[in-house]
Amino acid sequence: MDLLDTLRGPVPPLAHDARAIAALAANPGCARRAVLDAAGVDKDLTARHLGFPAPFGQSRFAITRGNAFEDLVKDNGCAELLRLLRDLLGLPIPQVGYHDVAQVGAHLRHSHTRALIDRAARDSDDAGTFYDHPLLSLEIAGHVSYLEPDVVAFRLGGRFHIVEIKSFAMIDGQAEPAKVAAAARQAAVYVLALRRLLEDLGHDPGRVSHEVVLVCPENFANRPAAALVDVRRELAMLRRQLTRMTRVEEIVSGLPPGITFDLVRDDAGRPARPVAELTEAIGTVPARYAPECLSTCDLCLFCRDEARACGSTDQLGRQVRDQLGGVAGIAEALALAEGAGRPADGQEEIAGLLRLADRLRAECLTAEPLAGARLEALEGAR
Repeated sequence: MDLLDTLRGPVPPLAHDARAIAALAANPGCARRAVLDAAGVDKDLTARHLGFPAPFGQSRFAITRGNAFEDLVKDNGCAELLRLLRDLLGLPIPQVGYHDVAQVGAHLRHSHTRALIDRAARDSDDAGTFYDHPLLSLEIAGHVSYLEPDVVAFRLGGRFHIVEIKSFAMIDGQAEPAKVAAAARQAAVYVLALRRLLEDLGHDPGRVSHEVVLVCPENFANRPAAALVDVRRELAMLRRQLTRMTRVEEIVSGLPPGITFDLVRDDAGRPARPVAELTEAIGTVPARYAPECLSTCDLCLFCRDEARACGSTDQLGRQVRDQLGGVAGIAEALALAEGAGRPADGQEEIAGLLRLADRLRAECLTAEPLAGARLEALEGAR
């Protein structure tokens, strides 16, 4: 941990929320993100100091709309949510219990959540209970992060379900895939945290369902609709990334001595470190940029500019990059496609495919005007 503290500088580590932890699963192969997150570096402040502020974030209107929809779903002891769960999960009970964990005060919420979940897991009664504003915890590279899922719904048979409430629309039972994927990654964080809590309390972690309840507005109206989302794939990716972060010191030990990401704040607390110096320090940790980073990582614009400057195939997307195999640069790929470059050892197969693709592209471009001329000739003959 001393190495990570040195990288971060003389400031407390930044606590991770569920969105930040979920973003880890979005790009598990990025060493830069793993190191910065393990060290607790403020990536948003770092990106702004480098001149590449993150392009994403919710507007004030979107936040207000989301809060209003969540209040609607949870109003009157989660009455609307109960209606949805009766249809979705087949709840046969007419009434359920409701606990608002926030009523005990912020400093007691975590311990109160533990006590309530422990009691629910020990109770053999088939009563269902909603736990609103619970506070879970998850250890990230030695630092404890506190997480607040929308609702933990305890249903019949001792099964726990995470409920995720989102304000994007579900139209004809379908929502935008990218938004559903982001919600699934975030819900997987809560599932993992709740499973670890049950395990820590001596209960079976498998009692937390891998199917989370996603609640969204239906057909642009304010009426809620619910669907089950399987997050097993997201859970597996998240576990792998968290395990990788516990071994991040292997990456850190290979960095040049004296490297730090400290922003060197002035007397007013503003970052004062020279941008060129910080850019060089960040560049010592390899990144794995992908266009998907533009919606998940604070350093996305910095890494994209870096990928463009070196002509990396990363900027073309993961699918293209993986198909190109060991060809790391766009200029190298074009040279192999045009036959101007000699393939290195192990590049023979991809070089042949690139030449074939280039030939097919040339044939398509030259065949189009010929096809047009033939069509005109046929029309003239008529």
